[in-house]
Amino acid sequence: MSEKHDRKAASTPAQQTSSEIDDGTRVFFDQARTAHASGTLGASGTDAVDAEKSKPAKPHYHGHRQRLRDRFIKGGATALADYELLELMLCMAMPRGDVKPLAKSLITQFGSFANVLAARPEDLKTAKGLGDAGIAAIKIAEASALHLSRERAMELPVIASWEQLIDYCRARIGHLKNEELHLLFLDRKNRLIADECHQRGTVDHTPVYPREVIKRALELHASALILVHNHPSGDATPSKGDIDMTRKIIDAAKAMEITVHDHIIISRAGYNSFKTLGLI
Repeated sequence: MSEKHDRKAASTPAQQTSSEIDDGTRVFFDQARTAHASGTLGASGTDAVDAEKSKPAKPHYHGHRQRLRDRFIKGGATALADYELLELMLCMAMPRGDVKPLAKSLITQFGSFANVLAARPEDLKTAKGLGDAGIAAIKIAEASALHLSRERAMELPVIASWEQLIDYCRARIGHLKNEELHLLFLDRKNRLIADECHQRGTVDHTPVYPREVIKRALELHASALILVHNHPSGDATPSKGDIDMTRKIIDAAKAMEITVHDHIIISRAGYNSFKTLGLI
């Protein structure tokens, strides 16, 4: 060969094999495939299986929340027990963990689902395992129920939607521990203008001032009103003091051409109407 030919041959790069790609990627995978075929990766494969087995088992309540949601969406509140409805409510505020025991203990502690919703925040704080987020969820649910029942009561004249009015009053004050006197002010068509707490008292007594009742009715341009107060004792029977106070308010209202339609006493067990009892 000539010197020129020799130099040309020497400068020609050798052919790269498929396992000699510059970045080394092919080399790695070729070696890995070879090792796997020969069984040299058996130990690491066993480790992977052992690691899978060592993973913690899923908790017993895994998927429970989704099943509760599905039942509620398909069947509504009647598809769930009271503690399940409370549990679903708490799930929104407590995203992790099993809240079923907490829901059951709350109903046991306060006596019923309705009592849990109506409980004061300071009383709810005594429940073990219930934090501020859970308390807020419970009170939001109570506020939502009150708004809904109030809107329904306002849709029609009060006299024509009596049962809705009673439901609203029971939700509003039926579970309170102290007496409250509420005044429902009505317009000329007997539609609800306002519901205001006029007085708060002790467990068995609320001071009432007829002059203040009539003054407020005039300020709101109300044509009629309904008195509502609760008996925390659970007995909705009117006391002598209730009867005397109602008569004084009726007499004061007549002078201003304001009608007192009724006085309703609400308790956890039920209610009584002065009109039904023949006291008005």
